[in-house]
Amino acid sequence: MGRVGVLLLNLGGPDELEDVRPFLYNLFSDPEIIRLPFSWLQSPLAWLISTLRAKKSQENYRQIGGGSPLRHITQAQAQALQADLQSKGQEANIYIGMRYWHPFTEEAIARIKRDRIDHLVILPLYPHFSISTSGSSFRLLEQIWQEDPSLDRIEYTVIPSWYNQPDYLQAMAQLIAQELDQCPNPDSVHIFFSAHGVPVSYVTEAGDPYQQEIEDCTALIMQTLNRPNPHTLAYQSRVGPVEWLKPYTEEALKELGEQGVEDLLVVPISFVSEHIETLQEIDIEYREIAEEAGIHNFLRVPALNTHPVFINSLSTLVTEALDAPSCKFFEVIRPPKKVKMYPQESWEWGMTTAAEVWNGRLAMIGFLALVLELISGQGPLHFVGLL
Repeated sequence: MGRVGVLLLNLGGPDELEDVRPFLYNLFSDPEIIRLPFSWLQSPLAWLISTLRAKKSQENYRQIGGGSPLRHITQAQAQALQADLQSKGQEANIYIGMRYWHPFTEEAIARIKRDRIDHLVILPLYPHFSISTSGSSFRLLEQIWQEDPSLDRIEYTVIPSWYNQPDYLQAMAQLIAQELDQCPNPDSVHIFFSAHGVPVSYVTEAGDPYQQEIEDCTALIMQTLNRPNPHTLAYQSRVGPVEWLKPYTEEALKELGEQGVEDLLVVPISFVSEHIETLQEIDIEYREIAEEAGIHNFLRVPALNTHPVFINSLSTLVTEALDAPSCKFFEVIRPPKKVKMYPQESWEWGMTTAAEVWNGRLAMIGFLALVLELISGQGPLHFVGLL
């Protein structure tokens, strides 16, 4: 087979507090994170948002030790995966490609070229596909492949999503069961699945399968767990003026408190590693909301990290991908529903979904124009004497 490589894809995170602003800039420069009608606005808006959010984000990272643990956990996952593959007789070099911070995807590809890899399995550490996560990384990789003909010699295969992989489901069920069994009344604990949200328009307009895969995954985990506990699925981490997938985690927690739920076990379903969304958003912010709502026993299932059954699920995915027909970038990076993502095909006014998207975009453009005018001292507001 020749030299085998596995490229693990993930978001990335700032290692230190001084990395926060440039990390945010890289994040918001991605058109799959913030969609604008004009591409030339992407960089100025990313600069503005990263500058305005830097201090608050730095404080959030300060609360979890001054940086993201994501790089170190992903490196540990890579080492564990390599060892598991070796135990099954499969030698492979493991590479890490982060989308918005070091080690960047471009850095990983440079190492893959240097090592003269012949067969490459591209495995996103996102169980569920979304155009804003795996899709963004796949688009970047396709661009890298198009710009570098020397990469054509590498036989590669892409794993789009793997939320229904049996060992992954078993690992999730084991972690949930371990937490439940520590409770006085384990069967009465309400299991609360919290997934990272995406804008509704990604699903309704672009056909993003993310919501369906999250819902299917939740059902499969509960089926694997085989416990009588009630459960809820909600979505966290929304930003900006547009509508995101509902129910929102903070609102769902308040509703459960009003219903008299006192024992709650939060399951971070879309995260396989501890990072800012689990350690700060769930453990600190949502815990406070839950306790204020009357939920007195707030528990949280740890992320999978290097759980041995989870690592076995990854090695199984790799070995199956090496044996299966290749799946290429163009087969997975485009949403199944062919629609124009931006600009919209028509203008709408009022409180429709499309109008809400455009209103949010126009507000951002207007705010950016105001800031630029304040900085430059020139513009229509200065001309009429309002500034």
